[in-house]
Amino acid sequence: MPTYEYECTKCGHIFDWYQSMSSEHLKTCPKCKGKLKRLIGSGSGLVFKGTGFYETDYKKKNVVTSSKSDKPSESKKSSKKAAEKKKD
Repeated sequence: MPTYEYECTKCGHIFDWYQSMSSEHLKTCPKCKGKLKRLIGSGSGLVFKGTGFYETDYKKKNVVTSSKSDKPSESKKSSKKAAEKKKD
């Protein structure tokens, strides 16, 4: 069931009311018994709970992050040494 927001035209009281979509709109303010108007709400937000489809269906399993550094990595050092040995 959705939550509707109402505003009193007499005293300006704004409140939320949890009711069925098929229920009749509220007509009187609970504070001053003035006339109410139902406001246009923003609706409810979408909330994903649990592991989610991204984690289970679309996430890449082996993501390699590359970081640029001034020092060559060990694999580059070993390949340079192998190349130098071949030259000798």
